[in-house]
Amino acid sequence: MADITLLIVDDHPVVRDGLRGMFAATTGFEVLAEAADGHQAVALATELRPDVVLMDLRMPGGGGVAAITELARRGLPCKVLVLTTYDTDTDTIAAIEAGATGYLLKDAPRDNLFDAVRAAAAGRTVLSPAIASRLVSRVREPRGESLSTRELEVLRLVARGTSNREIAAELFISEATVKTHLTHIYAKLDVKDRAAAVATAYDKHLLP
Repeated sequence: MADITLLIVDDHPVVRDGLRGMFAATTGFEVLAEAADGHQAVALATELRPDVVLMDLRMPGGGGVAAITELARRGLPCKVLVLTTYDTDTDTIAAIEAGATGYLLKDAPRDNLFDAVRAAAAGRTVLSPAIASRLVSRVREPRGESLSTRELEVLRLVARGTSNREIAAELFISEATVKTHLTHIYAKLDVKDRAAAVATAYDKHLLP
């Protein structure tokens, strides 16, 4: 059988080197390239067409969820396996809704990672036990009107002091769309400006 081809996406060079070394030392895998942010990941995935993209989520210069969304929009056949240290509901749901095939934490054992990549390449959903448990609990919770995944992404960036233009670039959307999301956020949180939205979101534990 042909090797499973990989694109490794992480903003930390040490992490990328470690992952490349692990896969290089194991038969059945070929690392095609590495990317340091979401924008570079989209460009390389479009050019190289790897079987699996190992995607970190929070990276300067372009986050993982935005990159996953763009890969899905372009209709690329590669499967995305999120490999991150973050297991909050916001991160998990956003990545899966964007189109990720699997979600694994970086503390997963080496063999589990290899098995997850093989499963993702075959199109099977892969979730770490902790993530699977959190998703089940979330589904069972009663839900009222809440912020959408995209609105939470926008709000998280607002909390970091990101401008509308920067948010648009980060999420591959227009500034007009950012303003529309903010209008909906203000209405749902019953606030009138960015500062109040962020403060209310922290008070309601909507932001980590």
